[in-house]
Amino acid sequence: MEETGNHTRRKKGGLITMPFIFANDVCEKLAVVGFNANMISYLTTQLNMPLTKAANTLTNFGGTASLTPLLGAFISDSFAGKFMTITAASIIYQIGMISLTLSAILPKLRPPPCKGDDACQQASSGQLAILYISLLLGALGSGGIRPCVVAFGADQFDESDPKQTTKTWRYFNWYYFVMGTSILVAVTVLVYIQDNFGWGWGLGIPTIAMFFSIITFIGGYPLYRHLNPDGSPFTRLAKVGVAAFRKRKISKVTDSNMLYQNDELDASITLGGSLLHSDQFKFLDKAATVTEEDNTKTPDLWRLSTVHRVEELKSIIRMGPIWASGILLITAYAQQSTFSLQQAKTMDRHLTKSFEIPAGSMSVFTILTMLFTTALYDRVLIRVARRFTGLDR
Repeated sequence: MEETGNHTRRKKGGLITMPFIFANDVCEKLAVVGFNANMISYLTTQLNMPLTKAANTLTNFGGTASLTPLLGAFISDSFAGKFMTITAASIIYQIGMISLTLSAILPKLRPPPCKGDDACQQASSGQLAILYISLLLGALGSGGIRPCVVAFGADQFDESDPKQTTKTWRYFNWYYFVMGTSILVAVTVLVYIQDNFGWGWGLGIPTIAMFFSIITFIGGYPLYRHLNPDGSPFTRLAKVGVAAFRKRKISKVTDSNMLYQNDELDASITLGGSLLHSDQFKFLDKAATVTEEDNTKTPDLWRLSTVHRVEELKSIIRMGPIWASGILLITAYAQQSTFSLQQAKTMDRHLTKSFEIPAGSMSVFTILTMLFTTALYDRVLIRVARRFTGLDR
């Protein structure tokens, strides 16, 4: 608790905010996964699109949705902040979902059903325009939500408080467990509704869930711990690269203690501690080398960077091989909601004579494995590891 004058003000953030953030994420995941898990079926059966065209459409917009988080993160870190970015992006996503749901409800917004062996009438250019606009709004909205919501939850815990040091990591474990549970519901219940009760209900329920996620998230505003935007890390990384290039001809320093450090300048980006100098990629150390032209009191960050900022760029470079190793996995996973789903339709999916697993629900086995391993990690492996290492996390 914090005291202000004669009044006591509740300290913001902490576990009390988790129900609002988790409720938002549950509804958001129900909406996003509920839309995407079976979308290839909607395009081929309702809009009569050829399989290849439908798959390319989803892959193209899926790729767009993977790039827009770079824009959303930049906007959030530069000036808008995480709360406003998530709220605005959720509203954009909601508009896209409403337009796609309306196209599933109103007969004029989709081609007529196929009749017997006659050639199916494909969607008109106007009907496709509504689809593309809906998917584009979804990609833009996803770009604001995905890079911010996990970090915003982590912001609710003060890493400088010894009582909260382990709560952040517990939050991440619970976050992914809750997220996995909501995805499980989406690929089972919602996909079953889409296949058996119609696309109006199948898309309408996720749309309603998204609406409640926005209301829930905004409702927790007074309780949240809001951190001011401290500038985009992309810009900081670019400044280090430019500074190192501009000083490429100067000699390397032999003593790392001579490199520029400024705790006051780095205060907003070192809440979890400052990065120590490393001997790798020494050519980048030139960005932190002080020359006669540099003003150390008010430095030009396009010419002089601190050790912490240089080490940020080094850390990103080190992560490059790790990211690259995931390219093949992501390439294969991109087929999960397109050709893999079509393949599932050719299988005998009957558990009983009257119940058949929907093709869009076949990813349930991957999700169940993720939920099991997350719980095992948090409740068993971490506790065992603490006994051997003596570390909290």
